[in-house]
Formats: sequence, C-alpha cells, structure tokens
Amino acid sequence: MAATVVNDADEPTLDAGPLTGRAGSERTCIVHRRAGAPDGLVRFVVGPDDQVVPDVKARLPGRGAWVTATRPAVAEAVKRKLFARAFKREVTVAPDLPDLVEKLLEAQAIAALSLANKAGAVVAGFAKVEGALAEGKVAGLVHASDASDDGVRKIGQAARRADPDTGDRLPRVTAFTSLQLDLALGRMNVVHAALLAGGPSTNVLARCTALEVYRTGSVTGATPPAPVNEPKH
Repeated sequence: MAATVVNDADEPTLDAGPLTGRAGSERTCIVHRRAGAPDGLVRFVVGPDDQVVPDVKARLPGRGAWVTATRPAVAEAVKRKLFARAFKREVTVAPDLPDLVEKLLEAQAIAALSLANKAGAVVAGFAKVEGALAEGKVAGLVHASDASDDGVRKIGQAARRADPDTGDRLPRVTAFTSLQLDLALGRMNVVHAALLAGGPSTNVLARCTALEVYRTGSVTGATPPAPVNEPKH
C-alpha cells in the first residue's frame, strides 16, 4: 500500500493503543508526515515519568507516536521536539534516543539468531559452513563484523562453487562482532556461520535487515525488511 502524505496543517496523529486496529491499519510518521502500514516504523509511548520510550514490539500500553525506522528520522524527531507536539504535552526525550532504538533493534536481531541456533538452524565454523553450502541448505551467511577479508572471500568462493548462479546473491549478515556471535550461539571464536533454510532463519534475516535499514537507511542484501515492531498473531 502506497504511503499517504498527511496535510501539514493536520496535527500528527497518535494510535489508540497497541492492540487497536492491528489488521490493515495505517500509522503516520511524525517526521515525514506520511501515513502507511506500520511495517518499517517504530512506535513510541510516554512512560509514567513523562519519558518518551521506544516500543519496538508495539505492545506497551497507552497511545503511541510512530517514526520511520531509520536513525536520521528518529534523530530529526528528537531535534525538532516532535514528540511533544505529537503527544500534545511536555515530555522528556533522551538525547541518545536514536542510540537506544538501535540497541533494541540489535537485541531483537541477536535474540532471533539465538533462537534459530537453539532450533538447530545455525552452523558455525568454516568447514561446517562450507559443507552446508555444498549441500544446498544455506539461506544466508553470517560474518563477524571484525572477520578478516580473506575469510569472507573464501566463504564467498565456497558459495559460488556450490551454486554459481545464486551463490553471490545469498543474504549476508555482518551486523555483529565475533564476541556478540559467541554470546548468541553459545560457543567461542565464532567468525563465520550459516543460516539453514527454514522459518527461524527467515526471521533472523528479516530482523537483521530491519537493523541494517535503521543504521544505513537502505538494504544491501536480498531479504525484504521485516516489520520493526513485532505484532502479536
């Protein structure tokens, strides 16, 4: 559904609560003044202490304001004091709110990776990744952000050997350090891993894409962005 531009004369609208009008509803970004599906936006609510709180799962009580899920958009909302205008009251907005949103989205992506690992959908280590590629089981590749260029290149070569047509188009995740991968996968010195085809890996790739879009404003991989918020089904 195409986004609808809201008349600048209109006040930014709030939703009526986290569970209201879930199916087919639209939300208006208070920065860009465009109405559209809540996919790709972040919800914010006001806590009991008048602090603006990011609600990345769209489940917190109270009326919510929505912002396009990119760092520049959240930073603009802070700079222009748009949360006070949207909520029509004095609110406290942390200057590091864009950083907090990124940390929450990163935590979602890491949690998805950890769950996929527990479901048996992740293999780690060069030999296991190469083997999974050869068997045609890989939905995406994970490289630590501090991985060596040589290691990444060798994994890429293995992907092309396994499938010359699509090996270069496998989604790549490079959002996490080796230490973060160690913690998510419960093992030491993880530099390269593979996501095996299936639902858990699809969720990992979608969450990582949402994080990438927030950080960079664009998608470099082949995976479409997931809804940043995680509505209940």
